[in-house]
Amino acid sequence: MTGSLFAVSDLHVSYAENRRVVDGLRPETDDDWLIVAGDVGELFAAVERTLRQLRDRFATVVWVPGNHELWTHPSDPVTLRGQARYDALVRMCRDIGVLTPEDDYPVWHGAGGPVTVAPLFQLYDYSFRAPGTSTKEESLRRAYDAGVVCTDEMLLHPDPYPDRESWCWARIAETERRLAATDPALPTVLVSHWPLVREPTDVLWYPEFAQWCGTERTADWHVRHRAVVAVYGHLHIPRTTHHDGVRFEEVSLGYPREWSRRGGEPRPMRRILGAAA
Repeated sequence: MTGSLFAVSDLHVSYAENRRVVDGLRPETDDDWLIVAGDVGELFAAVERTLRQLRDRFATVVWVPGNHELWTHPSDPVTLRGQARYDALVRMCRDIGVLTPEDDYPVWHGAGGPVTVAPLFQLYDYSFRAPGTSTKEESLRRAYDAGVVCTDEMLLHPDPYPDRESWCWARIAETERRLAATDPALPTVLVSHWPLVREPTDVLWYPEFAQWCGTERTADWHVRHRAVVAVYGHLHIPRTTHHDGVRFEEVSLGYPREWSRRGGEPRPMRRILGAAA
């Protein structure tokens, strides 16, 4: 295999400007893979249309859900909530040939490989609490007082779980079981929408928002599970950092008002492994 493993996230195709960016995403070779690390959009049909478009171009597409795909948006004809919505997204991806966290983890054999590419769905549990708070309730109160509240509180339903953290903990248990069963001889590329460690949230303009950005229970996954790269999105702060010697890549496009401030034509597709063509 001579291609590259690319990644992108937070395409937010409800914005016409972002749809034009997505229309321009193209592989360099017939062997290129694309990781899509969540937040394609809010409406079920738009997510399907975009993933189908990308799957028609790339040899393999690997998708993980972001919070926006899990919303039950009032304008969406698909009214499924929580786990049922996620299950429907997985079925849709399988129908169009896109890999999900519920499928066998693929192995990348190109330059930098072989590595196991592990798409993860772990959610968050409010453990990235607002500074100076010690409980979920106190942290949420601080966020509401500051007017910094994630729309998840209104649109991301945890059904049939009693709350989002319970769903998160169930996902963590299942994901740890699957990661433990991967080939111990192979390193991994860990792919999630939410960052696995808290440190990337330290640069947020509004630190109260961090509580919707991950869970402390994944803080050592990049070490325990042999990651050479951890890919994530959600924060809309595209950059490369290193934690415990592991490269972390935030691959968000984000909203037009964000990427337009950076100047020039956005090029959100990040090469994770492989060499330039």
